[in-house]
Amino acid sequence: MNTPPTRLQQLLAFYADDPTDAFTIYALATEYRALEPERAWEYYQKLLTEHPDYVGTYYHAGKLLEQFNKKNEAEKVYQTGLTVARKAGQQHAASELRQALNSCLGLDYEDE
Repeated sequence: MNTPPTRLQQLLAFYADDPTDAFTIYALATEYRALEPERAWEYYQKLLTEHPDYVGTYYHAGKLLEQFNKKNEAEKVYQTGLTVARKAGQQHAASELRQALNSCLGLDYEDE
């Protein structure tokens, strides 16, 4: 019996067809994030290098760097993403990146 391809298999096929498609690269990073974070990071790096205007990358790449205990690198990713999001007029993304940056810097305290 023929089983349908998994989402990961489909994404890898799309990637094989067009390894420059930012959405496919992002989807692969997302797919790998939970089970193979090192592999996910490879795709995030590709996005950061080859598609620096792809705003969605910065939040998740920063969070993954924090997971790897690389806070200084995460901080830089958030700051760059904040600039990119603002230039793109994506205020919601900029707000999320600002919150992630503040959290990374330990500035996410609440008033008591």
